[in-house]
Amino acid sequence: MALSVNLRGALFMSIAMAGFTFNDALLKFVLPTMNLGQAVLVRGVFATALLFLLVARQRGPLRFGALLHPSVLIRLVCEVAATITFVLALMRLPLADVSAVLQALPLAVTLGAAFIFSEPVGWRRWLAILGGFVGVMIVVRPGFEGFNAWSLSALVTVGFCAVRDLSTHSIPREVPTAWISAATSLAVMLCGVVLIGPFGGWSPLTLPNTAALFGSALALVFGYQFIIKALREGDISFMAPFRYTALLWAIALGYLLFGDVPDGPMLLGSALIVVSGLYALYRERVAGRQQPIIESTEPNMAPDGL
Repeated sequence: MALSVNLRGALFMSIAMAGFTFNDALLKFVLPTMNLGQAVLVRGVFATALLFLLVARQRGPLRFGALLHPSVLIRLVCEVAATITFVLALMRLPLADVSAVLQALPLAVTLGAAFIFSEPVGWRRWLAILGGFVGVMIVVRPGFEGFNAWSLSALVTVGFCAVRDLSTHSIPREVPTAWISAATSLAVMLCGVVLIGPFGGWSPLTLPNTAALFGSALALVFGYQFIIKALREGDISFMAPFRYTALLWAIALGYLLFGDVPDGPMLLGSALIVVSGLYALYRERVAGRQQPIIESTEPNMAPDGL
């Protein structure tokens, strides 16, 4: 049975979160011996090269002018701005507190989808998002004493990320996903150049670090490709709670790679995230059975990689 656009988008979002989580795990491996700016730059070189190879394999003419579409430019500006504000928050706040603030992103994106794209966001979708949010808070357990004026930087990051995701939904279908990913990777790579100075300059590259950063770049490519495809598939308000699967991937990787055994609150929070996702999937299947099948009149689109 073919999946609906929303279910396909949820699958893509979950795969994207896995890619980003693998990227984070590999970055964690290199950061004790390499500053963040250098890691972002080297990873960006690898990721951008891989994505431009993917772009070169696209069928049809390379119409780079399509990347000048306002929605693409807004996405790139917001990606760069979000990277900078996130790093500023991370430099001055505990990681758990920054993570807690960033969990507001699905709520912000859903509000934008409702008001900007007039998506029908009923109480059931809000329930799925709020259930996942509660689960994340149980796992993250932010220390509220750590919040201060710099928490505003994390909140601004949420705003930039929300605008980035909403603009992605508005990008014309004729702009291939690989092109958007490549432009995004290039922009973030240039951020690495800016961040090298504040984080301590350049360190010698070792073979393990280089291999880890290449793996991180590969995971980032998958993350970019699938999150962009997810945001262009269906209702972004439906896919919002599936962002929380990143935490499930993080717990699994932490256990497998670093031996971090989840405690009771982690397991409880993870269960809430899983239940909220399963409930969203169930409601989508029920809604799909209640709607008549409508033949698509849109032109066939050429595959855009991955």
